[in-house]
Amino acid sequence: MADHSAPDHSEPTQSESVLPPAVTTDGPDPLEGAVAPLRDDVRFLGALLGDTVREQEGREVFDLVETARRTAFAVRRSQADRDEVAALFTDVPTDRVIPVIRAFSLFALLANVAEDLHQERRRRIHTAAGEPPPDGDLDATWARLADAEPDPERLAAVRATARVAPVLTAHPTETRRRTVFQVTRRMLDLMRRRDALRTGPADRVSEAEIEAIELDIRRQVLTLWQTAIIRSERPRIEDEVLGGLQYHEATLMDVIPPLNAEIAERLGCGDRPMVRPGSWIGGDRDGNPYVTGDVVRFATGQAAALLHRHYADQLRLLERELSLSQRLVEVPAELRDLADSLAETDERGAAAREDVPFRRAVRVVRRRLAERERALSSSGSSRGAVGAAGGDDDEASTPAPYTSPAQMLADLDVIDVALGDVGGDLLRTPRLRDLRWAVRTFGFHLQALDMRQNSESHEELLGELFALAGVSEDYAALDEDARVKLLLAELSHNRPLLGPRAELSETAARELGVMRAAAAAVDLLGPEVVPHYIVSMCGSVSDLLEPAILLREVGLFSGDPAEPRSGVRLIPLLETIDDLAAGPGILDAALAIPQFRALVRGQGDVLEVMLGYSDSNKDGGYLAANWALYEAERDLAESAARAGVHLRYFHGRGGAVGRGGGNSYDAILAQPPGAVQGALRITEQGEVISAKYSEPQRARRNLEALVAATLEASLLDVEGLGEDAGEAYEVMGELARLGREAYASLVHSDPGFIEYFTTSTPVSEIGELNIGSRPTSRKQTAGVEDLRAIPWVLSWSQSRVMLPGWFGVGTALRQWVDGEGSAGSAAGSSASSSAGSSPGERLATLRRLYADWPFLRTTLSNMAQVMAKADMDLAGRYASLVPDAEVGRRIHGVISEEFDLAREMLLSVTGHETLLDDNPALARSVRNRFPYLEPLNVLQVELLRRYRSGDEDPKVRTGIQLTMNGLATALRNSG
Repeated sequence: MADHSAPDHSEPTQSESVLPPAVTTDGPDPLEGAVAPLRDDVRFLGALLGDTVREQEGREVFDLVETARRTAFAVRRSQADRDEVAALFTDVPTDRVIPVIRAFSLFALLANVAEDLHQERRRRIHTAAGEPPPDGDLDATWARLADAEPDPERLAAVRATARVAPVLTAHPTETRRRTVFQVTRRMLDLMRRRDALRTGPADRVSEAEIEAIELDIRRQVLTLWQTAIIRSERPRIEDEVLGGLQYHEATLMDVIPPLNAEIAERLGCGDRPMVRPGSWIGGDRDGNPYVTGDVVRFATGQAAALLHRHYADQLRLLERELSLSQRLVEVPAELRDLADSLAETDERGAAAREDVPFRRAVRVVRRRLAERERALSSSGSSRGAVGAAGGDDDEASTPAPYTSPAQMLADLDVIDVALGDVGGDLLRTPRLRDLRWAVRTFGFHLQALDMRQNSESHEELLGELFALAGVSEDYAALDEDARVKLLLAELSHNRPLLGPRAELSETAARELGVMRAAAAAVDLLGPEVVPHYIVSMCGSVSDLLEPAILLREVGLFSGDPAEPRSGVRLIPLLETIDDLAAGPGILDAALAIPQFRALVRGQGDVLEVMLGYSDSNKDGGYLAANWALYEAERDLAESAARAGVHLRYFHGRGGAVGRGGGNSYDAILAQPPGAVQGALRITEQGEVISAKYSEPQRARRNLEALVAATLEASLLDVEGLGEDAGEAYEVMGELARLGREAYASLVHSDPGFIEYFTTSTPVSEIGELNIGSRPTSRKQTAGVEDLRAIPWVLSWSQSRVMLPGWFGVGTALRQWVDGEGSAGSAAGSSASSSAGSSPGERLATLRRLYADWPFLRTTLSNMAQVMAKADMDLAGRYASLVPDAEVGRRIHGVISEEFDLAREMLLSVTGHETLLDDNPALARSVRNRFPYLEPLNVLQVELLRRYRSGDEDPKVRTGIQLTMNGLATALRNSG
């Protein structure tokens, strides 16, 4: 019988280690047998890490790490006080503390590897046992759709508009270097091979092979230990561009094309690729002054160069595969013409290839692609791509370069059809299929680069341009009607505002330089390279129209009163709760303008709206923000339907729950009816990108989940409320109002809150310690409203408060159940007839809605997940950093009381005994790894104390940065 008791961490087994000899539990684990391999993997990796620390840093450092580990686990078992962990480091020199931080940070990285492998293992066992595919698996979705037989008209609409776009963004919590990324991928592959050997047939197990793999894993651990996990300097945007592109190189370019092929076959959408990636990295200049025209050129050029190298590599491999001899097969005329279109000047080479026309045809494609590369290189637009597609060719005549992806695709189609003619489907190789789908999906640009700027910047820039052009002396002074009238007049023609010698301010020159670089990228790479322009803080019709003037100025907008045209969609970003509420009115007003409606018509009658999860949460708290987003989606969809426009949402979700994070599949299914309509775009940020897309199998699963949820939400009735929708909406409206009031009482009204936040969390250090290229605030201010959402959420995550993901919900639920505050609600008189019911009946109402309504269930489930990662006792240590001790104690007390109330009310509504009853995998992860976060948090507080007291040792700064990275890695969705 297995021993489920917690191991004695004072007695190392096998090899001394900074990890326990087995994953610990707080009691019997019902999944003991299933998690045994995970325990073994953690023990194995921990032993290697322990050996490495001892060998590289010496016994003294190793003993300090081990003592901290044992004490942290004793704290978890209530056998020690947290002060004992802190006391270990109080007087320890910083240079001795650094390796301790690195040890616990690397454990987080190794634990992620073990857990990722375990997820693969469980999925494999699940499939082998013949169990139904899990939610989020496309096989499950195809089965659901077959059973439901969706309405033919809805199905036809989805086939015509199907689109899923994960959009990668730069993020300060994802600071790992490319080398660390590659070593981690290598380690996962080795662990996968080790697992396959150890679980295979006993008579086929090679101990020597296992030992060789384990030696290689040990080598990877040592490499990680001797590699700086984070950069010593603030990353440039160029570094972030390359960091985002590494995921395309590692997984996305290989995973997306076959996925699109399967979707097209099963959904019946022809040659339309459903999954098409995007990026903000290099185009998002909202609050980032470092985005310039050079950066746009770098981002688009590097993406194109990477893609062209991929195409060239695949073509080389395909050429080797297609050895069919024309002496043995009858070659179709079109294929022969293609093969003969490249005249060989080397007679010997020509004779050798004469017999293999398919190879010669592929060679033509390669050479035409190489010529395109050379043409782009000579223009300076595709740095790093010279020779990527050619290089090893014999001399031959120079073919015409491809000028569009359609030309390359046409040649590949000729080869594909010819293979079908001579050998049926058997010879139509997966490589050629995937390459054709890659060209359909990625074109020559790889990813869509979104442009983004805030409305205030547009107003300031246009004020300068209009004044120079004599159009308006003071644009900022005009009211909304006058602004719209002026903008529409300017958009009715194509005359530029400025001559070539106009003298601009530095800011205006930079802004127009970005736009000109975007236009140049479109000329070189096609319209899909810059298809979106996002207006942050869009609060009016004029805000939405202003960027069109800039687009016209660089040739990306063609003015015509009857038929304006642009390949760039204007996208309003609704960020605050008030903006979300005003969004439908803005949409109605914009679509009532003939010029704007004609513009949308020319873009396929598709209008896109971006929803901001981060700022709405920071503005009104978790509950109010989630409900404001739900209401906005519902009302915006109705506005678009009235105008006959197909609405597509772009969800600006972060990794943390306070920024819209959580399970993507569940989140999409929790949207209101009519909100998805076959398409969505969604941001992927920070350490979540690495967790989802750093490895091919995980990338495929996560993309499948996005597609599956999009199709199910579009074609099936997933809201599940029926006639109870009105009641549910009224109840949720009241809860949101109460939650917003509770949140505002602390965040916006408490006079000590700003001091508490800025001194009890590392928000200041996030801006000072080379965490990301973007400033932490949009402008210099002490107000929460101007702080960027990433540092806002990241700071609370680091201090283990996780406030954006739950604060105010407990009070809202308690007051509603007790019948408090209903009379103040606009819907108070009709709030589901629950206003006058007893607390027990009201609680029963919430429990019913939780069971029936995916929105409420997902909202509370995500809240439970983030609360499980919070720790109010650790947060209390951060509160001790507040200079005014009374403020620190008081506000920490308010936060702790609300946390306890939120947990109590959450469990009452869900009927669960613990926060993670519905997520055993996360419960296990929290239980097993969180003791290792204890030293990282304690050390962060200690180093913050030293740093703020004036300790100028550079290692103090490095140590703080390392703790930030280690905690973000361990929490996996902290920013």
